[in-house]
Amino acid sequence: MASLSASNHVARVLSVANHVADIDAESRIATSWRRCLIGHKLDPARQGPPQTLTEAEVRHVAEPMEETIRLLTPELDDLARVLRDAGYCVNLADANATMLFSRLPGEADARMFMDWKIYTGSNFAETFEGTNGLGTCLAEQKPILVHRDEHFRAQWHMFSCAVAPLFDQAGRLAGAVNITSCREDLERAAHQLALAVTTEATRRMEGAIFREHFRNAWIATVPGDGGSGLLAYDDDRRIVGACRSARALLGLTDGLIASGIDLSRYVKIDHSRHADEIVELRRADGRPLGQGHVAPPLRAKSSTLRRDAPVDRLDALHRLAGSDPGLVKSVKRLRSIGDHNLPVLLHGETGVGKDVFARAIHATSNRARNNYVALNCAAMPESLIDAELFGYEAGAFTGARRDGSKGLIVQADGGTLFLDEIGDMPIALQTRLLRVLENREVWPLGALKPVPVDIRLISATHRDLGRMAEEGAFRADLYFRLRGMEVRLPALRERADRDDIIRQIAREEAPNCRLSDEAWTLLSAYPYPGNMRQLRHVMRLAGCTAEDGVIMDADLDLPPFGGRTAETDLEAAERAAIVEALRKHGGRVTEAARALKLSRATLYRKIKQLKIETAQ
Repeated sequence: MASLSASNHVARVLSVANHVADIDAESRIATSWRRCLIGHKLDPARQGPPQTLTEAEVRHVAEPMEETIRLLTPELDDLARVLRDAGYCVNLADANATMLFSRLPGEADARMFMDWKIYTGSNFAETFEGTNGLGTCLAEQKPILVHRDEHFRAQWHMFSCAVAPLFDQAGRLAGAVNITSCREDLERAAHQLALAVTTEATRRMEGAIFREHFRNAWIATVPGDGGSGLLAYDDDRRIVGACRSARALLGLTDGLIASGIDLSRYVKIDHSRHADEIVELRRADGRPLGQGHVAPPLRAKSSTLRRDAPVDRLDALHRLAGSDPGLVKSVKRLRSIGDHNLPVLLHGETGVGKDVFARAIHATSNRARNNYVALNCAAMPESLIDAELFGYEAGAFTGARRDGSKGLIVQADGGTLFLDEIGDMPIALQTRLLRVLENREVWPLGALKPVPVDIRLISATHRDLGRMAEEGAFRADLYFRLRGMEVRLPALRERADRDDIIRQIAREEAPNCRLSDEAWTLLSAYPYPGNMRQLRHVMRLAGCTAEDGVIMDADLDLPPFGGRTAETDLEAAERAAIVEALRKHGGRVTEAARALKLSRATLYRKIKQLKIETAQ
């Protein structure tokens, strides 16, 4: 039966080559089939795995993209979490179609990908594998879905691949983001939706690449039909960079950018406005382009576009704190320690935004010009953390790079090292990290002498490190080293400004949509066990599925979150009322107690019982 099916597929491919196919002969799939058959001279019946690099070869090929992979890993991990239950693997490939980053789904589906070598190191260039999502996307530099028997080679017919190209800060092809599923129960329409989600995620990754490259420049967003483009300019308002879509919208070329063309040719700036407010943009011929936003350089958070404006380096932290009393209090404490090299320990549930908060601490410090380096201790295999964190010399172990590796601590020298989920760090490595903090030097594996380092350490965890230290599961001396200042990041359901956050994230993730009354009621009542991350995923998906720009309750993927009782509902309502009263009265307990018709003693007792933080 398999050979008969392959034979039928070969006949179908040949009919496309002769323009007598049973599919649209002018479709992208038909065009690619002809390209593979005639141009690449491939055999659709050929069996066998894709070309796969050795571990050493992967490290060599991945080296030019190391920083890009590190920068994009949080977004790739988020995408993998969104699509995991649907059985998708997520891959980041370079421009040559070699997979350099992979996240596999659950064990049942992962086995199929491992058996067929769809993982890091495999190459799916169209010139080798024929029509497939990754190879064809890179060949055409456009997003594409290749569904089951649309693959050129018959052996790939059990897979469906949705892929979006990735462009760098100068609009050059840098690679592609691929998602692949082997689920037979998913129809083409479901994969089309997954492609839309992947394409949106890829655009955000391009924005991250652009902003990181031009981190010392001002950034203006340029509105367009396909989403916002990005424009970078210096303090003299000369354009220094433009992403691919901005180049197309404005007619910018490398030559124009290199000439130092003045921003005023494209952007009309109202100097009385704040830096993160709206500005008017126009094409070079004067035709209006629409409204965009301007963001200040990461190196300094200037409050307005005026050069004589006062600088508020904690602006990013203030925005994250919103009007939540506990976070406002924490930001005030961070202001008081200033740029003193005091370690910060962030504590909060998964998804509350610990990495975002850590990045804001770095961006608003005097270390912002230097590297921000992050490691998720829970996501990294124990056998690799040592080499990743401390580095190694050439020849330190089998498979080591010929020129060795600096390690994340040395890469963060002069900047900030962020260790996420530090509660999952093995005890042996805790000892080595403690030695680094005490001696301010690193011993790479195989090194004959230490390397001096100057880092600010920010750690994060959802675990109770104090209790772990008491039980011997975490080094007590390291715990107290990390806890120079501890900041508790509340869950989304606990925040006093929760409704404001929901509205803001809805604007960011679904900017061209509005919420129906029913959708808002559902969003405002949901407890969000996955916190900010879950809310962002929900709004991204809703923005893709909404019809006529209106998000309905049916567009919101909010699974039931059970286990609640009348008692817990009453407690939640009581907590919400107290938090709201404190917010309205600026955290002043006496006035909040009067508004709630409670004695001050009773309110203090309830604040302690419900673990509510105040801004006093």
